[in-house]
Amino acid sequence: MKNLSITAILLIPIFFASGNLFADSNEKEGKFLLDFNWRFKLESEIAAESQETIHLLEMKSLAKAGLHNGITGLNFSDSTWRNIDLPHDWAVELDFVNDPNLESHGYHPVGHKYLENSIGWYRKKFFIPKNDEGKRLNIKFDGVFRNCEVWLNGFLLGNNTGGYMEFSFDVTDIINYGGNNALTVRVDASKYEGWWYEGAGIYRHVWLIKDAQAYIPENGIYVFCNVMDNYSWVNIQTNLICKDSDAEKYQLFHSIIDGEGNVIGKMNESVLLKKDSERKISGKIKITNPTLWSIDNPYLYKLISEVKCGDELLDYKETTFGIRTVRFDPEKGFFLNEKPLKIKGACVHQDHAGVGVALPDRLQYYRIERLKEMGCNAYRSAHHPPTPELLEACDKLGMLVMDETRLLSSTKEYLDQFERLILRDRNHPSVIIWSLGNEEMNIHNVESGKRVAQTLKTIQRKLDPSRLCTYAGNNRGNYHGVNEVVDVRGVNYYGRTYDNVRTNNIDQYHKENPTQPILGSEEASTLCTRGQYTVNEYKAFMSDYDKKENTFYPWCTNAEEWWKYFMEREWMAGGFIWTGFDYRGEPGPYIWPAVSSNFGVMDVCGFPKNNYYYYKSWWTDEDVLHIYPHWNWPGKTGDTINVWCQTNCESVELFLNGKSLGEKSVEKYSHVEWDVVYEPGLLEARGIKNGKKIVKKIETTEAVAMLTISPDRRTINADGEDVSVVNITALDIHGREVPDADNFIVFEIEGNGKIIGVGNGNPSSHEPDKILEGKYFRRLFNGKCQVIVQANRQAGKIKLTAISDELKPCSVEIEAKKSTVRPCVNDFQEGSF
Repeated sequence: MKNLSITAILLIPIFFASGNLFADSNEKEGKFLLDFNWRFKLESEIAAESQETIHLLEMKSLAKAGLHNGITGLNFSDSTWRNIDLPHDWAVELDFVNDPNLESHGYHPVGHKYLENSIGWYRKKFFIPKNDEGKRLNIKFDGVFRNCEVWLNGFLLGNNTGGYMEFSFDVTDIINYGGNNALTVRVDASKYEGWWYEGAGIYRHVWLIKDAQAYIPENGIYVFCNVMDNYSWVNIQTNLICKDSDAEKYQLFHSIIDGEGNVIGKMNESVLLKKDSERKISGKIKITNPTLWSIDNPYLYKLISEVKCGDELLDYKETTFGIRTVRFDPEKGFFLNEKPLKIKGACVHQDHAGVGVALPDRLQYYRIERLKEMGCNAYRSAHHPPTPELLEACDKLGMLVMDETRLLSSTKEYLDQFERLILRDRNHPSVIIWSLGNEEMNIHNVESGKRVAQTLKTIQRKLDPSRLCTYAGNNRGNYHGVNEVVDVRGVNYYGRTYDNVRTNNIDQYHKENPTQPILGSEEASTLCTRGQYTVNEYKAFMSDYDKKENTFYPWCTNAEEWWKYFMEREWMAGGFIWTGFDYRGEPGPYIWPAVSSNFGVMDVCGFPKNNYYYYKSWWTDEDVLHIYPHWNWPGKTGDTINVWCQTNCESVELFLNGKSLGEKSVEKYSHVEWDVVYEPGLLEARGIKNGKKIVKKIETTEAVAMLTISPDRRTINADGEDVSVVNITALDIHGREVPDADNFIVFEIEGNGKIIGVGNGNPSSHEPDKILEGKYFRRLFNGKCQVIVQANRQAGKIKLTAISDELKPCSVEIEAKKSTVRPCVNDFQEGSF
């Protein structure tokens, strides 16, 4: 396999509609949000209030179909339960507990030892109009952590095992048309899947999907293409299902619309379908001079798909897509649209400060934007399938994706999860490669692992022949097992050493396997705490210098070390750093009081650490000159301070209070540093790049005199979902950022919004992310903290105020504008049964 070339056009299923949030949009087919106005309660609290309630569940819920007098029935009173909107993560609401069994999951007390916190119940009452009778109705969950059982109107719909993949139930027969319905979900988060924080609850969206009797099912469209010099054949495979209709002849129409709204291609097909049958229809459309999707120009087209019977429109799907080619070459690396591109990636878990794993959609975009600003061009969903909205953000913003399944396993359960993953994500232009698993040390070098990988690859190629597969392996230089099967060799930690001996000899591996492309699936693992410059074992802080002591584990390397290695080897396709952001759980190298990791290039809020500027220097074409540490060192006058500059300048000269401390040349993919005898004042770096002078200054500040509030957006949608990420920074009387401030701040909010979480990036903070009663508060960590503000469903002003002792309160206004909202299922209607 000299060249492994994959050419594909890719689609994102998106459904659009307009109207008021609770308007009767149920009259038409489509996809309707089922996120608002749920009720929630822990099972332990339900049992404490009424053992009879649990008794009814245990003794009667499975005895008679549609039983209505228990917790799963329509008539059950849940008025004392909490009212919540989805997505929801109840684990992040819990206190921290110093228990070694909870170390990997952020010390939140969930698991078999804490069953009182580990099982929760959700209930949602909603109304379905009479005119929906005759349609096909499905309820789809994008993700629930973890095991769950689902009931509708007392009927057990089924269960789902696993916390990361979507699942759905056909409820056509048992829905109550022209009346109210009760959806009940029992979620058991006592079992873990990963060794990181995974949350608990219905943490992704829930949908009601309505179809006619002849329709295209969810994930029923697959598109690939052949890209030529000045045109592309768009090949479209469509699944068409007919259920109870007596009609047999249907028309399938596809139209392609460009980014300017022009129809640029059409096709249609006559289809004969009998009752209770399914057909796969293939066709193609030619596009002349297509605009290719890329990381710099993520150009998206739109596919309109219609199913008709005579003049009657039965189904309508509106889908965005992008055209691009990808190729992995064993000697030349990775190519996007036949242009060489080094993969500059980050491994990322799915949690964020304030909200746990229940991220609003806008927060997915915020995080991808922060990575893009750093120069990152690729995202690895480690170590589980991502949420659909994350992939949509990557499609629209221009971010490549390694899409990873949860386990290297070919049992029925995991094959089913893997198939759902491929069918769901195969149309995203951002997804460039599938990962069959991560670090399965028990099986990846033996025959059973090879067989499992071959089974997964066979399924992947059947469902999506447009892409290759890889495996994120720490199996050293071993080719046997999984590596014999995967198309692209994934390497976790090229510099892994034991007893000071490097065990991942990738140069030797490439020499012995010259036809297999190689990708750094996981690299770096540098441990840094934002704004800290000494190791503090008591507080579980590392320093924010990328020094040797920060590569604590035998697999760790400094940013400079791994990136230089990769850039010196053209055949290396690129790599993914561990990790883009800090994440809850897996604290290291010190445990309690630490409750989150230190691996991130940004902290859990997305505030940059100093390594962020190393990558920005060498991953972007922007002028970068970043100097650190800060210059507030009371009691250190006369002591030596190590000063670093991360920069892509050719040379940098350093000045302290106007006196030159010397000029240094900048080695490519490196940094420059000086040992400086400390005195308060002005530290100034003057860099030269292509004949241009670049200056960066830091100063000794005075005490905190004020706060500044910076929302990422001052205008958001009044749709009950949109958020503004608000960052708070401490300033002195001269408006200079105070880098070591730790003021305690209380937040007040007025108007048409609410606070849904707070954070500060301190890996050892035990302050609550969620405050269910009372005012939100947070202490600054090294001068910063963050508040996430969410709009409600009424347009108007939202005013956020930060209050701290001896400082003037600081406020900001965010406009929640009237907007078109997603179609939603109508709420419960009194008197409708």
